[in-house]
Amino acid sequence: QVQWVESGGGLVQPGGSLRLSCAASGRAFNWSPMAWFRQAPGKEREFVTGISWTGDMTYDADSVKGRFTVSRDNAKGALYLQMNSLQPEDTAVYYCARKNAGPLQSQNPRHFDFWGQGTQVTVSS
Repeated sequence: QVQWVESGGGLVQPGGSLRLSCAASGRAFNWSPMAWFRQAPGKEREFVTGISWTGDMTYDADSVKGRFTVSRDNAKGALYLQMNSLQPEDTAVYYCARKNAGPLQSQNPRHFDFWGQGTQVTVSS
């Protein structure tokens, strides 16, 4: 059974940083493009950033360009999200996801599998 476990969320002041981790079990992680999504209360799930299965190609939502960096360690089955210069509008539950369909740089949640519970990120002073 595939399982994702997201961690690293918390409360941070505006301008601060956090590093999220996603640990995956099973073969579903290997050779799969991955992504981070987020969902704020009352809003739809939103694409944040994606990464190819080799890790050599990434693509970001405009709202996080220059602030967030995605990376992965396939040997460990791990996905990471380094978040810098956090702002209150970044407050959301963050989810890792596996891409299973769609174009190479899809941002559509329908093209991804979500199997984790997410991790809460709150940016507030």
